[in-house]
Amino acid sequence: MARSQKLRTVTMPFCLRKLLTAHVFFALSLAQADVPAPATVAFDWFEYEGKDAVFTQELKENHFWNPIIMGFHPDPSIVRVDRDYYLVTSSFAYFPGLPIFHSRDLVNWRQVGHALTRRSQLKLENGESISRGIFAPTMRYHDGLFYIITTDVDGIGNFYITAPNPAGPWSDPVLLPEIKGIDPDLFFDDDGRVYIAHNGEPEGPALYDGHRAIWLWEYDLEAGKVIANSGRVIVNGGVDLSKQPIWIEAPHIYRINDWYYLSCAEGGTADQHSQVVFRTRSLDEPFVAFESNPILTQRDLDPARPNPITSTGHADFVQTPEGEWWAVFLGVRAYDRDFHNTGRETFLLPVRWQDDWPIILDPQTAVPRQVKRPQIEYAGHGIPPQSGNFAWRDDFDEPSLKPDWMRLRTSETEWVGLDAEAGTVNLAALPVALKEKAQPAFLARVQQHLDFSASTRMALPRTPGVLAGLAAFQSSDYNYLLAVRKTETGYSILLEKVGGGKPETLASADFTTSSQHIILGVEQNNAELNFYYTLEPGERVDVARNVDAKLLSTQVAGGFVGASIGIHARSE
Repeated sequence: MARSQKLRTVTMPFCLRKLLTAHVFFALSLAQADVPAPATVAFDWFEYEGKDAVFTQELKENHFWNPIIMGFHPDPSIVRVDRDYYLVTSSFAYFPGLPIFHSRDLVNWRQVGHALTRRSQLKLENGESISRGIFAPTMRYHDGLFYIITTDVDGIGNFYITAPNPAGPWSDPVLLPEIKGIDPDLFFDDDGRVYIAHNGEPEGPALYDGHRAIWLWEYDLEAGKVIANSGRVIVNGGVDLSKQPIWIEAPHIYRINDWYYLSCAEGGTADQHSQVVFRTRSLDEPFVAFESNPILTQRDLDPARPNPITSTGHADFVQTPEGEWWAVFLGVRAYDRDFHNTGRETFLLPVRWQDDWPIILDPQTAVPRQVKRPQIEYAGHGIPPQSGNFAWRDDFDEPSLKPDWMRLRTSETEWVGLDAEAGTVNLAALPVALKEKAQPAFLARVQQHLDFSASTRMALPRTPGVLAGLAAFQSSDYNYLLAVRKTETGYSILLEKVGGGKPETLASADFTTSSQHIILGVEQNNAELNFYYTLEPGERVDVARNVDAKLLSTQVAGGFVGASIGIHARSE
């Protein structure tokens, strides 16, 4: 195995290209256009705390909690270099794209950056819905370089990028115009040949809705192109075409001992999701399905069971230096049977081998919440937790924004001003609402718990026509905004709901104050949300209680993402 790559801290380009104060950063970006700079709103801090009851139980010695990376982190792909593990997940229409995590023990993960940080790599400016953009990636390591191959479904299609260090910067995309479909995999064989597998249309007309195939192509890495006429279908439909399996996808090829293994997701990404496996002695010969497929699913369990984990699949394998095999995969933690706001999350389970076949879970076996740790030395000291109940806070006093922060889509307009000396982040009040399929002035982090609280301290808007506050967001068509605006006599606070793309005001109230700041907060307890504010000094004032949290669930809003919580400013 090649030597490990030393991690270095990189400044995210979208966060801090220049350290500009709230009074000048946006004005400079518009100077040539001779457009007046919009008003800005300063946020002093943002904090988030998870409070899930299941994590209040005592964690057994030498065990870890599942999921290992909570919240909207789907389609995980993993690679090991020496004793360092790197993991990437899908990002869809959020920017920067493809979050990158690093671990030394497979359990404790630190986000070290993103792979797509520049508009030269990713442009999401054509009205993309939140569940478009960047689909499932595969990360691999070969000859001193890390590779990520993925799909920009409405943009440049399939492509790969490279970096000597996973923390970045990553290269501009190498396009793969011959590769159609989604979920590409990059496989480097021991003989130097390179292959790309992916989900695509079957040969000939589809036999039923959801009929797909897995294709395999040989790729000339030096020439940077697919070898002509090398593409062929290696799986048609799934494990058993006669049973009309749907959405065979997310292929990963491994060479282990004398076998080539092909592991795929099957059944769609909802509660019928599963992981299946095939093998062959040679890539020139057909793949044979495992008789005991699927090797992972939760669809054979009682849907009414308490605290269910559902929709498991889309796995990737990794072997430790100690010889253990482990799988990362996506799953969903549901409430009220099958509702979930946290999206598809990253889980970890050991892989056992039976007659040279890998198995993650036996049939009718629930994904365990607590799992015995890998036989690797604990390496979690000083790493911010991504699992269990934890608190997270940003005082905006560092030279760049934390990598947890995301934007919606991309834009030429720069509207974030980070003033680390003052400890504020300043958002320009753009004339773009959250319901619009453009880039609003919205900084968000993923919701990682079923029960949580989040709050922010914000300077009260000084300019009429500016609305700013705290948003709970699932998509442009489904979100809540708790916001404040200046009025002729003081201020007004309102709770705005967007459901099915239609905005309405759920609650509003006028107030006066001598304070220059306000604290806005939101709490979720399974299916209910509470919104409140606090003036300084003062007591908490509830704006609305028991608001429908299911509006932000995948079952209501649709799509492939989870909810996010963040700060927003706009002009009216």
